Amino acid sequence: MSIDDATVRRIAHLARIAVTEAEIPHLQGELNAILAFVEQLSEVDVEGVAPMTSVIPMEMKKRPDVVNDGEIADEVVANAPETQGHFFLVPKVVE
Repeated sequence: MSIDDATVRRIAHLARIAVTEAEIPHLQGELNAILAFVEQLSEVDVEGVAPMTSVIPMEMKKRPDVVNDGEIADEVVANAPETQGHFFLVPKVVE
C-alpha cells in the first residue's frame, strides 16, 4: 500500500498536526516505510506460537476482591465545602 500526498494531509488533519508543503514528501516516505514494515510482519509464520504478555512465564499478582470503605472516608471528604456523613453535598442541578 502506498500513501499519496492527499492521504498525508488527511492524516495530519485528523491528528491535528500542522504540516507544511515541504514536509509532506518526508512524511509520505516515513508512512510508506511504516506500512511496508507492517506488511513484512504479516509474512511471519506464527502458527503454533502462543500469545504472551511477557518473555518469561509469570502469573499476575492478585489481591482478594473485598469490598470496604478504604478506612479513610473522613480524609476523602475532609476538603469538601459541604458534606453530610461521608457524602459530598452538591447543589441540585436537575428539576
